[in-house]
Formats: sequence, structure tokens, C-alpha cells
Amino acid sequence: MRVLQINTVCNGSTGHIACDLAYEVIKNGDECVVAFGRGNPPKNIPYIKIGNKFSNYFHVFLTRVFDAHGVGSYFATKKLIKQIEKYNPDVIHLHNIHGYYINVKLLFKYLKQSGKKVVWTLHDCWPFTGHCVYVDAEGCQQWRSNCKKCSAKQQYPRSVCSFSQRNYKYKKLLFTSLEKDQLTIVTPSKWLANIVQQSYLSKYKTIVINNSINTEIFKPTSSSLKQKYNLENKKVLLGVASNWEERKGLGDFIELSRRIPEQYKIVLIGLNQQQINSLPTNILGIRRTESMEQLAQWYSCSYAFLNLTYQDNYPTVNLEASACGTSVITYNTGGSVESADYIVNHKDYNKIIEILNQGNLTKGKTQLNTSFYQDVIKLYK
Repeated sequence: MRVLQINTVCNGSTGHIACDLAYEVIKNGDECVVAFGRGNPPKNIPYIKIGNKFSNYFHVFLTRVFDAHGVGSYFATKKLIKQIEKYNPDVIHLHNIHGYYINVKLLFKYLKQSGKKVVWTLHDCWPFTGHCVYVDAEGCQQWRSNCKKCSAKQQYPRSVCSFSQRNYKYKKLLFTSLEKDQLTIVTPSKWLANIVQQSYLSKYKTIVINNSINTEIFKPTSSSLKQKYNLENKKVLLGVASNWEERKGLGDFIELSRRIPEQYKIVLIGLNQQQINSLPTNILGIRRTESMEQLAQWYSCSYAFLNLTYQDNYPTVNLEASACGTSVITYNTGGSVESADYIVNHKDYNKIIEILNQGNLTKGKTQLNTSFYQDVIKLYK
């Protein structure tokens, strides 16, 4: 069996999911190639690099000026299709097909003509909206019928104008063009599955398969990190993100830092240097960890993991913290609530502090999906 996966990147949460899945396919004696648009290639996995910096930047230009996300990268996608035809996979597994790297019109035209089996893991809501990647933060309901005017045009994929109605129509036409038995949709959360079944993608079979993580790395792990950073007498409140954009709640952590008692110390991992320079003194900012093992050490030595995201599907950071035996507190948003120990309303800092102060916090009660790879590979058969 030959499998081709397509995703924006090979790192970050979605990239790790695609690459780890490729390892499992290859370990089972089958073939797998990962096609990606940006960043570094995977290690020890056959790959196809889609496009280059010029095609990426031009795609960004089309998005910013004309709200034309997903219709750039024409020649890069033409080349990709030739490479797919040469590889001749039995199954094509789509992940994120937004991110300035692929032309979805050309891709779905090829998929329809090829008749190949397609598995599509939705990591967000972009496939059934006229612009945005999440529908819950704005409380918008237009995606149910027709996105006429988008109030989130300044959110990724950001644009100075809005052509959401046009985008909605072409995406609906494209993404429902495959035969009913050709496409299977996978969602990591029940929350997203429920929304998919209310969208124009409802005609396709939708299966919930919770994301998984490497529990050989993410497990209770001892370290000297608290000594290294002079945090021995502090209860660490940890936040982790690969990109601390607004929706990840950086501003909320800063506000919380003004309210928490002195025994707590917030540690944020994944910040850029400019963000670190602007932090108040009771927040420790770290650009990145040296390894995934060190990240597991941070989870393990923390009193609680805080996920103050405004929008999310089924965040792997929750799973990583839980696997390390650390309590997870999250906002009541998206599928993040499905992998958390404590749920609070948006910006309810008093409730967060109340939970922290109660002591004896629940330690990582989330049940990890140990059959993730097998469940996905079954869909390939």
C-alpha cells in the first residue's frame, strides 16, 4: 500500500501528527510520502517539498490583497500533481490544505479525476467557511448556509478586503465534488465533528479519532529546571504554544499575572524575543525548549498547565501535560474542553485563581488514545 500525506508543515502539532503517522505506515511494511509546503523536511521519511519562497510569498500577496487564499501556488501545485501521478499512491491523506502553499482548485480537480481514496483530517474549520479557521470565537453562524460578509478578515488568513461569499461558493463546489464513498473525513474532536455535520461537508462519513502523543517522551519526568530558573519556592503555571498569536491568549496570561498570589510563577514557552522583552517580571518567557524531552520536564514540574486559547480543535499540548501528570485548565472553547480537567469561561481570572488555590488538583485525567495510528491506518484499507 502506498500513502501520500499532504500538510502545510512537518513540525508543530499537525506536522508531528503527519510524520508520526508516516513512521507507523512505514513500520507496518507499507510506503508513505509526506508532501509539505513550508519549513524543514522530516527526518527518515520520503518527502515532497511543495513550491518555494517565491510561490509562498505570492500566495500571501493574493491572500492579503484579494482574500484569495487557496488559489495561489498554481505552478507549485501543477508540479506536485505530476509527482503524485509518478508516485501513484493508493490513498491520499489530506491534513491542512491552507497555509499559502497549495492551489486547492487544482488539487481537488486532480482528486476527482483520479478517483483515489481520500482521507481528510480536519484540524480546524477553514474547509467549510468563507474565510476564517475557527467559527466559535466570533460566534458567527454564516458558515451554515453562506458566508456573505466576514467580520474576521483581519484574522488568519488575514486580508484587507473580504470576498467571503465568493470563497464560500468555490470551496463548497470543490470540497463536495468528490464522490460520497471516495472521501472520509476525520476530526480529532467531537466538537468539530458536530460542526462538520452541520456544514456542506455533511454528506461525507465523519469519524472522530482523538489525536495522540508519544507517551515514551511525555510522561512524568524529573528535572532540575526549577533550580536552574530559581523557581524552587514557586508553583509553576505553564503555557505552551508554537506561535503565540492573539488567539492563544498571551494577553490573558499577562492580565492573570497581575492577579495571582506571589507563590505562583507563569512560564510561557514558544515566545519570540520581542514578546519576551515585553513581559512583566512575574512571567518567565522561553523561546523554545532544547528537546521534546525537556518540554516533558517542564510539564512535569508545573503545578498546572493553562491553555487560555480562544479557539482550538483538540490541542495536543493538553494531552502532553496530562500525560506528564499535570492538571489542565482551559477556556470553554472548541474541543479543548474534551482534554481538560478544569473548564472556565473566557477571561474568568477569578475562577482560575479559585481552582489554583483549592489545592489537590486533579492530575491529568484525560484518557489518551493509544490506538490512534491503527485507527487511521484502518481507513486506508
